[in-house]
Amino acid sequence: MKLDSVVIVATRNKGKVKEFAHALAPLGKEVRSMYDYQGLPEVVEDGTTFAENALKKAKTVGDALGLPVLADDSGLCVDKLDGAPGVYSARYAGEGASDADNNAKLLSELKRLSEGEDTEQPLLSTASFVCSLVVYDPNTKQSIEAFGSVEGWITSEPAGDGGFGYDPLFYLPQFEKTMAQLTLEEKQAISHRGAALRELVVKLSNNKQ
Repeated sequence: MKLDSVVIVATRNKGKVKEFAHALAPLGKEVRSMYDYQGLPEVVEDGTTFAENALKKAKTVGDALGLPVLADDSGLCVDKLDGAPGVYSARYAGEGASDADNNAKLLSELKRLSEGEDTEQPLLSTASFVCSLVVYDPNTKQSIEAFGSVEGWITSEPAGDGGFGYDPLFYLPQFEKTMAQLTLEEKQAISHRGAALRELVVKLSNNKQ
């Protein structure tokens, strides 16, 4: 299996499309998303793991198009919340929730758990961003998976207007910035999605079938 010159990504998240396009451009790949094709089925993300959801998205869209499709499922796992929001990251505050809604709920939950503690501390909990990537080829029924993660902290106040999702709350000590304050190049170099994509490229290059 290999990535064609046009890579179809099973997402309608414009932030993800931008990151994939930036990451794959040096490889000479053009990225298309579910916005570029009509009549694609909606994917119910009911898996219990990121890998299950990524495979379901890639397979659903790949089978509909009859073409290889790349999909990811990614999210935030906060230690103080026992790994939540996890696979529910995109809908933590409910179906159709905005990034601002999800961020507000995350801060509310962490501050509620911190009652009686030093609430002036800027860092509320250790956390990790994780990403599972899957390429699925409906012609061969073959799939290849990759995984990436990055460790950080959840801050008490959002900062930065780049990125998307929980990026304004995810603080990286090595940069002394949140993910939303990084340039796209900086984020790609250290992010969970960037790490998973680099692993996937290696696996694809080693898979000649």
